[in-house]
Amino acid sequence: MVTKDVKNVNYWQVDHKIRNICETKGVTILSSPEAWERFKWSRKWFEKKPKEGYFIWIKEQIAFPLLTCVSIASERIHQDLQNLLIIERNLNINLNGTCSSQKRNLNCEHKAQGKIILRENSYLKYNHIHSWGQRDIVEPDYEFLLEKNSKLDYFYKTLFTPKQLKINTKFYLSKNSSANTKIVTDCIQTETEIKDTLILKEKGASGQVQLRLVGRKNSKILAYSQILAEAKSKGHLDCQGLIVDKDSIISLDPKLICKDKSAQLTHEASIGRISEEELNYLRMRGLSEQEAINLIINGFLSI
Repeated sequence: MVTKDVKNVNYWQVDHKIRNICETKGVTILSSPEAWERFKWSRKWFEKKPKEGYFIWIKEQIAFPLLTCVSIASERIHQDLQNLLIIERNLNINLNGTCSSQKRNLNCEHKAQGKIILRENSYLKYNHIHSWGQRDIVEPDYEFLLEKNSKLDYFYKTLFTPKQLKINTKFYLSKNSSANTKIVTDCIQTETEIKDTLILKEKGASGQVQLRLVGRKNSKILAYSQILAEAKSKGHLDCQGLIVDKDSIISLDPKLICKDKSAQLTHEASIGRISEEELNYLRMRGLSEQEAINLIINGFLSI
């Protein structure tokens, strides 16, 4: 899955080559290696000198969503991206990001480290969509840094899962900032490890993490979710798994750590299966068994 209308893509990379950069007023978009050279201050945000990836610096309000697209089209490509997104104060931004393989059998590797920085009183709605081949290895590793009074809505979804998927996401929340994150995966013949950590650093911070995980066709899913409260704050974990067949495994490990007696932390976790009663009800109304299963799964993943 990759967009073909490059006019609407602000950053488009295929394999290791940048195909298109489309800047707009008030937004600077560069490759990460170029940003490293041009803006010395940016170096503190990168884990190391970047070889590839994007740098997006949003300085003025824009009226439309930004779009990034990173894809793989050739066999045995190993991407190693470092991405940096900075949103300045008082801005309201929408970002849609896609990462994908153009074919199902490329045997590729996609690693992406990134930092997303929300300055004071800014807002980001980020839809992050992945679609991979059956032999791919994928490792997204992102940190979100929220300054005072900023707000984040983050939605991550896999349309097609790879052979191995390893997600590591951290959220650092300052005074009165908030984060609402949703991670949705429908795993088919996939080994998945998810680590998400919500760190409520200052007074008034609040956040919620929702996981919806489906395991089918010999999938293994391990999910480690954690909220750490370091000040008077509120946090909630909502972890739910659905096993479709007997060969799949789901393990949920929610954890709450409280370092301030005035913090409020809660969690709920459950793992279930498709009920025969629900399946039979849908089949009586003309759906095949597979159509009924897909409908139930789609409903479960809708959050």
